Amino acid sequence: LQERLRCVLVLLLFLHCTDSFYVPGVAPINFHRNDPVEIKAVKLTSSRTQLPYEYYSLPFCQPSKITYKAENLGEVLRGDRIVNTPFQVSMNVEKKCEVLCNFPNKPVTLTVEQSKLIAERIREDYYVHLIADNLPVATRLEFYSNREEEEKKKEKDVQFEHGYRLGFMDGNKFYLHNHLSFILYYHREDVEENQEPTYRVVRFEVIPQSIKLEDLKADEKSMCTLPEATGSAPQEIDPSKENQLLFTYSVHWEESDIKWASRWDTYLTMSDVQIHWFSIINSVVVVFFLSGILSMIIIRTLRKDIANYNKEDDIEDTMEESGWKLVHGDVFRPPQYPMILSSLLGSGIQLFCMILIVIFVAMLGMLSPSSRGALMTTACFLFMFMGVFGGFFAGRLYRTLKGHRWKKGAFCTATLYPGVVFGICFVLNCFIWGKHSSGAVPFPTMVALLCMWFGISLPLVYLGYYFGFRKQPYDNPVRTNQIPRQIPEQRWYMNKFVGILMAGILPFGAMFIELFFIFSAIWENQFYYLFGFLFLVFIILVVSCSQISIVMVYFQLCAEDYRWWWRTFLVSGGSAFYVLIYAVFYFVNKLDIVEFIPSLLYFGYTALMVLSFWLLTGTIGFYAAYMFVRKIYAAVKID
Repeated sequence: LQERLRCVLVLLLFLHCTDSFYVPGVAPINFHRNDPVEIKAVKLTSSRTQLPYEYYSLPFCQPSKITYKAENLGEVLRGDRIVNTPFQVSMNVEKKCEVLCNFPNKPVTLTVEQSKLIAERIREDYYVHLIADNLPVATRLEFYSNREEEEKKKEKDVQFEHGYRLGFMDGNKFYLHNHLSFILYYHREDVEENQEPTYRVVRFEVIPQSIKLEDLKADEKSMCTLPEATGSAPQEIDPSKENQLLFTYSVHWEESDIKWASRWDTYLTMSDVQIHWFSIINSVVVVFFLSGILSMIIIRTLRKDIANYNKEDDIEDTMEESGWKLVHGDVFRPPQYPMILSSLLGSGIQLFCMILIVIFVAMLGMLSPSSRGALMTTACFLFMFMGVFGGFFAGRLYRTLKGHRWKKGAFCTATLYPGVVFGICFVLNCFIWGKHSSGAVPFPTMVALLCMWFGISLPLVYLGYYFGFRKQPYDNPVRTNQIPRQIPEQRWYMNKFVGILMAGILPFGAMFIELFFIFSAIWENQFYYLFGFLFLVFIILVVSCSQISIVMVYFQLCAEDYRWWWRTFLVSGGSAFYVLIYAVFYFVNKLDIVEFIPSLLYFGYTALMVLSFWLLTGTIGFYAAYMFVRKIYAAVKID
């Protein structure tokens, strides 16, 4: 009893600690009245061009000294370049209207080149992303949902758009949002009676406006007066001549009941969580229903097979029978190119471990969108460190397949898949460099990534490979004959490509709704945070890939075709083919991309995703099939 009480106390203590637990770097900042709240700029983005640019690539007002925040690897890879801005915002201090640049009566003059650039960015539908106290700015969108007429008047649906639009077009004219109305929400913290109240920023909204220079009346003190909403004209940017304008802003503070811990909920509200639940439950039911049916059929058929094969009286009948027992002398015959197969499977294991840990850690809330770039940084480092597991599995399999050149095999494992990824990324990066986008990985970062690859990943793969190669090879239950058996002519449906099409449907069907949300997060600058759902989908994916792979290898062996090593790896990754088709469909129907370089980027990164997904699902299927084949041949008596 004492032991139990002690356990309960420890658990209660742990739960109490988790209440006050914050992820490093994401602890709340308390402000007093009049304390400066720094507004920083992150980048400009557009889902039409997929090329982020840094804030000062456009002629915005600049502070006296520009300082960039030191960024982590993930932020650099995402194209974030966080920089200070000249906005002067103080906690709980209102500002009606203030001119941004330091010369109050003298407007900013944009040259023809600058005007052209701004007009081009407005046409390309760019959004500006700012942050205050690490909270991204959002634009409130209010619209009536399809409700009854009477209800319409009462209730509006509110959604938030990340960032704010740089400007808008009307016909062939370009208008720039030159006045920003910031609305910041604060939460008043509980303090002792005699202490000064402290505040925390819990929401950051903006209403962008376009106001003509003549309508903004500025005085000597940098103050300005906004015109009446009805009578003001927007600020046009004519790309064919110089333009004069004022950049202005206003600040409004409101008290909010939202606690600091749930301040991100606004950005992560989704209108279709229900669709998510339905899709997940649907996938779970379908997959487990099919799993049950497949398992029953396979187990019943196998029991029958094994019982028949083990009947010693009917040896003659059995000898005449066709089936998987007939290929027992060839089923473990090493395939062609064993080094490449074991290398690809090693990379698949590396990816599997990385994805599993990343999704699990993110599900616990440690990689939330509030810690910028954390997900990407964690994924990169984990892939490097998982090299030891990839190397181990690849080395052991290579030894089982009668391979001898373990050093070459280890080098192949460490460089084959990462080399392809690095090569494609480098080519795409050259195109992004040409566009002067902040999405281009800087040269020092590239050198750092190469050092990580050859300084961390490569030695770890060698280490794992060495131990895997020295370990006892996998124990195959039957001996391999000297002379290979002839393979009978195969039916049309045993074709590799037909197998890929058949095997890919179930795993893809289980996860394609989640794929839509992942694509939206990557290509449309949305936040992805549903890692609980993603973990569930990942489990479903593993189960469905394993089962489909087992069924396909069983059919293949029944058709007396023992060349299953490569085929299982290719066929199990069949869902990657459907992911590719879905990516093309998404590109055509959902994205507005028309130019060459954005299209190249989309298909380049999609190719990497498809390749990685094929390695992942192929590896899962291969190991499931290998275990299955060893189990069934261990269960029959073979003379």
